[in-house]
Amino acid sequence: MIDAILGAAALGNVGSHFPPSDEAWKGADSIELLRAAVAVLHGSDRGVVNVDVSVVCETPKIGPHADAMRARLAEAMQIPIERVSIKGKTNERMGWIGAGEGLAVHAVALVAER
Repeated sequence: MIDAILGAAALGNVGSHFPPSDEAWKGADSIELLRAAVAVLHGSDRGVVNVDVSVVCETPKIGPHADAMRARLAEAMQIPIERVSIKGKTNERMGWIGAGEGLAVHAVALVAER
């Protein structure tokens, strides 16, 4: 989500704002990083309009957790939950995702001037 909102505003990426080589970010809570990224966005007089997230994995099933995830992201981005979409997709048991060796997430954000 961080890369999606920063990228939509042409404000860099997660690594440019929170470099992994900086000890200040070691073990940081990703929701706190998202809040900080939203503050960067607000500092440029822009805000998040809506987001769409697809989680690609075989397990766990995302559906039962989607509403809680939506609520947490909406709060962190200071937008109504109705503007946050999260859905799960499988990789039909193909490749490393299908083998359960990891997952992928695709996120798209719309930002606008505030």
